[in-house]
Amino acid sequence: MKLLKFVLFFICAFGIFEAHAQSSAELKRRRLELTNELENLRRELQETQSNKKSTLKQLNIIKAQIGLREEKISTVNSEIRLLNSQINENSNTVRTLQQQLDDLKKEYAAMIVFAYHNQSAYNKMMFVFAAKDFNQGYKRLKYLQQFGTYRERQAQSIQGTQQDLHVKINELDRTKHEKSDLLQEQKKEKETLAKEKSSQDQVVVGLSKQEVALRKQQREIRANIAKANRAINSAIAREIAEARRKAEAEARAEAARRAALAAEKAKSENKSAAEIAVAAKPKAITRSSDAQVLSATPEAAKLSNDFLGNRGRLPWPVANGQIIQGFGVYYQDGIKNDNTGIDIRTSSNSPVRAIFEGEVSKVVDVSGTYLVIIRHGEYFTGYVNLKSVSVSAGQKVSTRQTIGVAATDPSTGETSVHFELNQGRTSVNPKTWLASQ
Repeated sequence: MKLLKFVLFFICAFGIFEAHAQSSAELKRRRLELTNELENLRRELQETQSNKKSTLKQLNIIKAQIGLREEKISTVNSEIRLLNSQINENSNTVRTLQQQLDDLKKEYAAMIVFAYHNQSAYNKMMFVFAAKDFNQGYKRLKYLQQFGTYRERQAQSIQGTQQDLHVKINELDRTKHEKSDLLQEQKKEKETLAKEKSSQDQVVVGLSKQEVALRKQQREIRANIAKANRAINSAIAREIAEARRKAEAEARAEAARRAALAAEKAKSENKSAAEIAVAAKPKAITRSSDAQVLSATPEAAKLSNDFLGNRGRLPWPVANGQIIQGFGVYYQDGIKNDNTGIDIRTSSNSPVRAIFEGEVSKVVDVSGTYLVIIRHGEYFTGYVNLKSVSVSAGQKVSTRQTIGVAATDPSTGETSVHFELNQGRTSVNPKTWLASQ
């Protein structure tokens, strides 16, 4: 029973360790990604700081740095919590192994004492011959043979347990050292975060002197995004109306064909004129939903299913970028705004890519920049703020195909892309559909 409990304990401990190892690996990977992103932002901020005049781009970069820094600190905290849990588990394992080792040594010592008292062949023979009958004597003989074998196994168990204990103690030391390093990194990140928040305050003070011009820039940005949203909604509405018109036309033609066949059948059966008229009347067409008309054809239905099947794994519209404004309601300058997509800051002249195969629905000029709308069955993606495009309406595109180049705002020096995802007429959060960076 002791051996069974010991084995079960190690199976559970190994399973928990595997789960921790996986989570720890994911956290380490994300921490490394955040470190790289922060380094890119640091270099970009250095370039903008050569201009003594505070700019909106500086503020946006610092805000992005603060957001990433806070996420990194949160990631480090999660790693520390995992390490604390792992330290506790390893400490419990060490105590269990130590207790197991002590028990094995006590049992082995007792066997050694017994063997010492019965080491002579005479004593062993007397032990066997003192049996009541032949069967008992045979059992005593087998016992003496098995006793020697068991003693060897006990010695091997002691050695194995000592090795396991040594491994766990080393692992415990490594975990404690790793935790110490993370605590130092956490302290350093918090200090850097405080400096970044101080820098943000300084830039805000500098920008307050340019408040009128900046407010105008923000209004223009919001106006352009609103204009793009209207264009996207209009294009989707037209696509749905056209798909519905085609679907209803096909349904009417099919209803007329069926009615004609029913009338012919009624005539062949010599039914009355009234019965023939009823049979010849096409049935009313049931109005289909937007999703049904957009996925009416087998090709569109397959594209919709493939797009849905890749949720959470779709590539980003730019190769490198950070979200500077998420999906949903937010407040800026005391004004409530509703972002129906996400704003992604990227590098200058960054290519913009289709996130999935589909057909270009429309290309629109929005105040000097371009909007590209691509249909993927019942799903639509919108790519806003392109300085140039390399596709046209009606063109088939493939996943990751370049459709244009991101535009840079000359007043702020910031390059960004506004990206939207719609399921029919409904805006959905694109971040939940894109792959993790």
